Amino acid sequence: MKGSTIPSVAIMPSPLFLWRFKVVLFLLWGLCCCKIGWDSVMRMSVDLRDLFLYEAFLYYNPLLLVALMIWLWGVNLWVFAQSSVNYAKVFDLAQTHLSHREIWRCATWLTLIVPTSMTAYLYLYSHGEVSLAASQPVLLYAILLMILLSPFDMFYLSSRFYFLRTVWRIILPLQAITFPDFFLADIFTSMSKVFSDLERSVCRMVNRQVATIAWFEADSICGSHSVAIPLVLVFPYLWRFFQCLRQYKDTKEKTCLFNALKYSTAIPVIFLSALKYHVYPDQWVGFYRPLWLISSVVNSLYSFYWDIKRDWDLRFVASLHDDFTICSAFHTSILLLLTSFDLHTCSILTRIFMFKNPSIWTNLLYGQNWVFYWVLGSNLVLRCTWTYKLSAHLRHNYLTVFTIAALEILRRWQWVFFRVENEWNKMTAKQNLEMSSDMPSEGDRLLDSSNHTV
Repeated sequence: MKGSTIPSVAIMPSPLFLWRFKVVLFLLWGLCCCKIGWDSVMRMSVDLRDLFLYEAFLYYNPLLLVALMIWLWGVNLWVFAQSSVNYAKVFDLAQTHLSHREIWRCATWLTLIVPTSMTAYLYLYSHGEVSLAASQPVLLYAILLMILLSPFDMFYLSSRFYFLRTVWRIILPLQAITFPDFFLADIFTSMSKVFSDLERSVCRMVNRQVATIAWFEADSICGSHSVAIPLVLVFPYLWRFFQCLRQYKDTKEKTCLFNALKYSTAIPVIFLSALKYHVYPDQWVGFYRPLWLISSVVNSLYSFYWDIKRDWDLRFVASLHDDFTICSAFHTSILLLLTSFDLHTCSILTRIFMFKNPSIWTNLLYGQNWVFYWVLGSNLVLRCTWTYKLSAHLRHNYLTVFTIAALEILRRWQWVFFRVENEWNKMTAKQNLEMSSDMPSEGDRLLDSSNHTV
């Protein structure tokens, strides 16, 4: 019709193009940060270069580990969404809970902001702007804290409130312990080194020691010999310990006491290590270091046993009895030597990777024997190396400690899959049992039918 207008259609680029463009921008940003940071470090004197790299690493490495944990949590949620595990019901989440895409968006921003601040810190200090350089980590920490505690309806208020409420319940376990409470508390135990470094960083900010060499004295208030280091390291284990005691008070199950004992075995590892700086060298070598090694072995093996026996509820059989079984007699014999498990039924270790829709990940992971070996072997090895990051006397090897802390986060990410699936299996089994108990038996139905008149 003459004079009629055709509605305009917005032209949008394809999602694939946008994703590729974002990846290119991300790589360019990463190259710029690396180039500026490297040039800044090379401008420093050789004597101070390693010291200030260590200081910069201290301020920013805990936030990088937090970003890694958020990225991996997004992967967990993606796998749960593809499989039959209803994680929203497991964690009692509202309908507005964050999806894996929103989790990844948060991780992306944190991954961008933290290295940018670190690059600015190195650049400003190397160019003589010491006061501006010192302000960079302070501003970063302050901004992130304000975002986390902001009462305004922005930055996912409901999710932040859920997280903060759970943290409060962890710190003060005065109520019945729910699955989200001890699940997050378990994750906190894997991030104890993160909390310790955050405390060291805040200590230096409060005492105005950022971008100075005053804190390099080991016996200073923010030095590496401070008693605050083992205290902060032990807090996550104490929180989990008291949660177990609270669970025992509510349920009277003895397994809660054994679980509390597991967390208590981390306490000697932490404090015996810290004693190195407060006893004579011959006392450390002859008495305290052997005790530290023994306590480390006990903690690692006990934790490994509890992971696969209780948290994952893996049970094994000596024969292949169905299509889903991935255990063989050889698997079982090895595990008997390591863990002395009861042999009842075989837990389907890789069922979490049986997605609703066809996927390459299902073909790669579901029902594969190598996953069985990898999960148990890597969990055992990383449980043993885990004690390294709990040891205050090994903190000077900061790159090694960072690597082990990152590996511990990867181990915890792997643990999450099977822990959440185990909880979901328990919930569905309980629901099925309740439904079957509510249904009348065949005899009851026959008796009821005899009362009917035709």
